[in-house]
Amino acid sequence: MSQTILITGTNSGFGKLMVKTLLSKGHKVIATMRDVNSRNKQSAEKLGTLGAIIIEMDVTSNDSVNTAIKNALSQAGNIDVVVNNAGVGSAGRLESFEVKDFQRQFDINVFGVQRVLRAIIPHFRQKRRGSIVNISSVLGRMVLPYFGPYNASKYALEGLSENYRVELSQFGIDVSLIEPGGFPTNFLGSLISPSDADREQFYEEIHPNPEELGNSLGESFASTPEQNPQLVADSLLNLIETEPSKRPFRVVVDKLGMGAAVEPYNNSHEEVTAGIFQAFGLDHLLQLKGV
Repeated sequence: MSQTILITGTNSGFGKLMVKTLLSKGHKVIATMRDVNSRNKQSAEKLGTLGAIIIEMDVTSNDSVNTAIKNALSQAGNIDVVVNNAGVGSAGRLESFEVKDFQRQFDINVFGVQRVLRAIIPHFRQKRRGSIVNISSVLGRMVLPYFGPYNASKYALEGLSENYRVELSQFGIDVSLIEPGGFPTNFLGSLISPSDADREQFYEEIHPNPEELGNSLGESFASTPEQNPQLVADSLLNLIETEPSKRPFRVVVDKLGMGAAVEPYNNSHEEVTAGIFQAFGLDHLLQLKGV
């Protein structure tokens, strides 16, 4: 059955692939991005030609998000699924990142998600149904050196999603997380760098350094061609086309080995959560009502 899906951050990378994949399967897609009439005009026009509804949205602005959701509902009449895909990465030694760097990281990866959800949840709640998919990362379940602010933001997104899952379930609103590993996309070309380069001198004897680790990841991508970004778009399609009551809360997408290590942890975490909720008489909150 065709659904209407709003996706943030669709000008490139996973977002663009998600739009194309869902459209090819007959879904109606609302593709949001910044600067649709300037920097991202070409991307917007290409997705529009394929049939997407293009909406301007800057997830770091309350006004922009609220206006975008109103415009999307006005044009589409309904939204069934919202996919929080907009995000930014970071790379560098953690000590060298100033608070302003963290604020920029969280403003997109965490606060941006909250802005979108606060704007769309009233629509879902009124319908007593709706689906939320947050694009996280395996680096929201484990850490690698030199991705500190990004790690922290994705850990925060995981916690945010877990809370929304249980607080919205009785309205018939389901929440899921997709956790990609590292993929060769242009995401790596727009990373936030540390503002305080002076701190770097104290780490000169520590290896691998950020550049060496980046080169190692690049070699992993080159030697693992099956680590194709299309896997993430296909996982979203599969999740959306699965009956809401049967959807997994977490979906790991990775062929480099990190995913295989994270999945048992996710399974154990789910068991711990179920046990604690049952002990406190909260287990009904883990079940989607009315579905």
